Amino acid sequence: MSETDPDELQSQPSSTRHPGIDHVLSATALKALAHPLRVRIYDELSAHGPLTASGLGERLDESSGAMSYHLRQLERAGLVRENTARGKGRERWWERVPGSVAIPDTRTLAPGSAERLAAKLVEDEWMRAREQNYREFIADGEAVFGPEWLDIATADTINLRLTPEQLAELVAEIDAVFLKFGARYKLTPSPGSRPVQIHLNAFPLVRGEATSPDSTNSDTKERS
Repeated sequence: MSETDPDELQSQPSSTRHPGIDHVLSATALKALAHPLRVRIYDELSAHGPLTASGLGERLDESSGAMSYHLRQLERAGLVRENTARGKGRERWWERVPGSVAIPDTRTLAPGSAERLAAKLVEDEWMRAREQNYREFIADGEAVFGPEWLDIATADTINLRLTPEQLAELVAEIDAVFLKFGARYKLTPSPGSRPVQIHLNAFPLVRGEATSPDSTNSDTKERS
């Protein structure tokens, strides 16, 4: 099997828009990923590590043949690769190509273009998957996890009033923490560790109004 061309993933260094991101999805990769099942495959490999086509099929309730087809499309786009260290005989294990990825800034994509529609589909599927994972934890967490996990799991909503510069500072500091823990535990997980997903959304509220110079506001925080 030929090695995937690394140029298929457009490399981009960390920036103010994508701090700590290794790759911004190229048009080729974005179009290959713009299929709900392929996004789910990509997410499963991201969260749970290498899997076979049959293992993915069991997790996603799809046939191994369908998984093999979609994995080959993702492989051609440089998004997944075969893990040859795990294979036995004809068994093939697949893993996500290492590195963090981001969707291109949609403002740079022509309205109605295939690239922009693909970016929207991938973004919607990622949001759907995030919500589904959290709903599964709320519904089934008590039956699966002990208090050592249930007591520490959290979902916070913090309401602040910030300028763009202050929000950029906050996001940069949070990203620095994510990068530190990623470097420490991503490649060398500790015994007893489980896949953990952390969501961060930081954005201005559409229906909010700018603070006037003479107004004051109390910050509020919600915890669930």
